[in-house]
This record gives sequence, C-alpha cells and structure tokens, in this order.
Amino acid sequence: MPAIQQQQGRFSVPAFLCAMKSLARIVPVFILTVGSMFSARPTARAESMAQGCTLRVHADNLRNAKGVVGVLLFSSPDGRPEDTSKSFRHEAVSISGADQQATVLFNGIPPNDYGVMALHDENKNMKLDKNMFGWPKEGFGFANNPHAGLGAPGFLLAFLHVTCPATETQIHIVYK
Repeated sequence: MPAIQQQQGRFSVPAFLCAMKSLARIVPVFILTVGSMFSARPTARAESMAQGCTLRVHADNLRNAKGVVGVLLFSSPDGRPEDTSKSFRHEAVSISGADQQATVLFNGIPPNDYGVMALHDENKNMKLDKNMFGWPKEGFGFANNPHAGLGAPGFLLAFLHVTCPATETQIHIVYK
C-alpha cells in the first residue's frame, strides 16, 4: 500500500486517494469473511448434532441364534444394568443365523456418555433370566468389555462416549 506523503503538515491528495481505493478493496473482503463466521446457517456438524447421532452396538460370542440381542443405554447409573424403565433408550434385534452375532442400531441420540448393556435374550422375555442362586442364565455384556464378577461393573467402567455423526462399539457376550 503506498505511503501517505506529508507536504508541510498536509497529506497529498493522490496518495490519500490511492490508500482509500486499497482500503475500499480490503474492507468488503474483511466484512464477508467475518460475516460468514457469524452466519445464521449452521455448519454440517451442528446440523448432524441437532438431528442426533448414530450408535452401532455389535454383539458377538453368542452361543446360539435363538432369541434376540437387546441393548440398553443409560444416561446415569440409576436403574442400571437391567431396569428398562429407567434406561434412556433400549432396542432389540434378531440374531443373524450363521454368524451368531447382531448389530443394534440407535439413531437420533444426543452426543453424551452412556452406560451400555447388551443381553442375549434367548427366550425373548426382555429380561436377564437368572437361576435360583442369582447367576445369569443368559448371556450379557457391557461397553468396553470390563470383567463382570459377582455383579455388574461400575457405571464408569462400562460407559461409552457417543459422538456425531456415528459411534461404533463391540460388546463380547459372556455366559456364567
């Protein structure tokens, strides 16, 4: 940009006009650039978050193809791991015969941390059946595949951070 020259305490007119022309070219570009940052149109990421995220839970190690695989999502430890009435969402799908595995799909869920529990519900009664000693008769598993001893692992051991647009996890079903 040409420097504005001073002549006896005054600016020269040609240098001043040249500087103004340069400024006139830069200001609209600056306004468009800054204006686009504050535009009312949401970004693709914001749009996908408004519509919700997708979570795919793959369950494997099923001992047979009977029944369904159910998955429960909990947004807090309350009711976890088996109370479907206190779950944030729950879904169940059939088991693919030859592979003895299933994928449960959740669409439109907000990004968050969820406790995730999967159940191989062989008799389709939508609960974890137990024997007379309280041991599970059906297969189960948790996000992150933590060890489940005499009880369910803690919420923090079995939670999953769901982000948009999609999150996937693998749960290995175990039988006691």
